[in-house]
Amino acid sequence: MRKIYPFTLLLLGLLLVTVSACAPQPATSTTAPNPPANQPSTAVEPTTASSFTDPFAYCAAVGNIDTPDSRFSGPHMPDVLAQGLKKASGASADAPIEMFTTGAYWRCMDGKVYACTVGANLPCDSKANTDKTPTQAETDFCVANPTSDFIPAAVTGHDTIYSWKCTAGKPAIDQQVFHVDKQGYIVEIWYAIPASGQ
Repeated sequence: MRKIYPFTLLLLGLLLVTVSACAPQPATSTTAPNPPANQPSTAVEPTTASSFTDPFAYCAAVGNIDTPDSRFSGPHMPDVLAQGLKKASGASADAPIEMFTTGAYWRCMDGKVYACTVGANLPCDSKANTDKTPTQAETDFCVANPTSDFIPAAVTGHDTIYSWKCTAGKPAIDQQVFHVDKQGYIVEIWYAIPASGQ
C-alpha cells in the first residue's frame, strides 16, 4: 500500500493539470469601459452644417461665395435685401419692390452682403468680361459700319467692361468703363447692403 500511494498521488496531479489546461478561458473584452459618471465621454458626436435664414449672419460665416448654397435656407431674395438694394441703388421711392425681388441676386464678399438687380439688362448673373479680343459679332458689325464710334451692347454683350468702336472697319476698344471686384463681378452694378441699423 505504501508503494501504490505515491503513484496514485502522481496520477491525480497529472489529471488535475490536464483538466486545467483544457478548460475554456474567459474571452477578453475589447470594448473600452464606460467613463465614470462624473467624467464626460470623449466620443465624437456627428456634426451637421449650420443652417441660416439671416443673409447677414450667413455671409459673416461663409466669407466669400458667388451663390448662396444649401447652408442658407431662407427665400431666394429676402425682403430685407430687396429693401436694402432699392435704397442702395438710388431707386425712386415709388419704384415697385418687385424690381428688387424678381431678377435680383445676392452673394457674399469679405463677409458682407452684396446685391444686384438686372434692371435694364444688367449682367448680375455673370462675371465681368475682360477679354480684349474682338468677337465675330463685333467684327461683323464693323464690316457693316466701318466708321461707327460705338458698338452697341446688344453686339458686345452687357458683361464687357469696355466700350467698343469701329476703326477702319475693325472693332477696337474705346475705353474701360467698368471695374472688376475681387470675385470677378462688375463693381458698378453690385451694391453692399448693410444690416438693419448699420
